[in-house]
Amino acid sequence: MSLRKSLMLLTFPLAACVAPAKYNRLQQEHVSTRDELLACQAQVIDLEQRLGIVANESNRLASEKSQLNDSVNEMRRALEQLEQRKREAEKRLAEFRELTAKFKKLVDAGKLNIKVINGKMVLALSTDILFDSGSSELSASGTSAIKEVSALLATLKDRVFQIEGHTDNVKILKKAAFKSNWELASARAMTVLHTMLESGMPAHRISAASYGETQPVSSNKTPEGRASNRRIAIVVIPDLTGLPGFDELNKMASAE
Repeated sequence: MSLRKSLMLLTFPLAACVAPAKYNRLQQEHVSTRDELLACQAQVIDLEQRLGIVANESNRLASEKSQLNDSVNEMRRALEQLEQRKREAEKRLAEFRELTAKFKKLVDAGKLNIKVINGKMVLALSTDILFDSGSSELSASGTSAIKEVSALLATLKDRVFQIEGHTDNVKILKKAAFKSNWELASARAMTVLHTMLESGMPAHRISAASYGETQPVSSNKTPEGRASNRRIAIVVIPDLTGLPGFDELNKMASAE
């Protein structure tokens, strides 16, 4: 046998032995690679799920942020309105103090009272001081008091006043000069209005109204209560221009 053939016979079993080992190694590498691929795919799926959760959370947080911004803006508007109302309240308080100081002499003399009723400043004068019973003609002392009040009110610049006539609930006699308490209260309010005009009060700053017996401030069951209800009330009409929302209301009214 030649050397060449001997070498070929020796090489053949060696190759047959090496091939399965390499196959197994490749097979193991394949399995390992497959396992790594599956692990990577699982990781990808997990990351995608987590990304979806993060995206949902981000959307939720964005929605909450938007809602919080709206709430903050609303609170800021409310705070601005409260500040505006506070300034308006302080302004009215200052006006009330000014009014009280101006009329201190008349208040101390018991000729009038100053009150705040339903947010309005009111000067209340007893008609028992101003008028004789059942009459709409001012007495001499009543005329003097109204002129003094008018002169002081005129110093409150840019303010408008309404003169209100009020009575007790005692019915007017059939033969009396007035048909009812409505007419008596109206006549007295108009008398005060004309006296204020004669004292120099500009006509555009005053008006008159009658409430008859409909707005008592005390019980009509006692003489003292009825005396309190018989009154002339001079109301300082509130200035609404400083109130929150006035500009919007004004625009709405102008558009109609």
